[in-house]
Amino acid sequence: MSELTIGDIVQAPNKSGIYVGELVEDRHDKYLVKVLAVLKHPMQGDLHHPKQVENVVFHERKALAQFEKVNVLKSVVKLFEDELPEYGESLQSAVEIYRKQLESKDTPYNQEALKALKVVEESYYLGKYY
Repeated sequence: MSELTIGDIVQAPNKSGIYVGELVEDRHDKYLVKVLAVLKHPMQGDLHHPKQVENVVFHERKALAQFEKVNVLKSVVKLFEDELPEYGESLQSAVEIYRKQLESKDTPYNQEALKALKVVEESYYLGKYY
């Protein structure tokens, strides 16, 4: 793996989402990354019991906000070489892709995840994310 430097634009997963961000600090085994775009929206529900709806707390999970900073293990951060998308457009696209995946199969998890995603998406509009 090539060494990354402060200021590089990187792709970094966080929980179940994937983001594009600017590398702002080296923190030994982690990088501090400032979020600039969303590539994959986080999964809804309980991350410890994925795709389950019974006997779990079903969480609504928002994507990280524009310019939010997050610590990410160095081993999973890689250089982003595509054109940097605009945050609002990337968030909207990530939500639409996730929604289509959930709508493609009628399962109890997908039904609950669609409900949670609708609430999350409404909060994006109210918060003027896009």
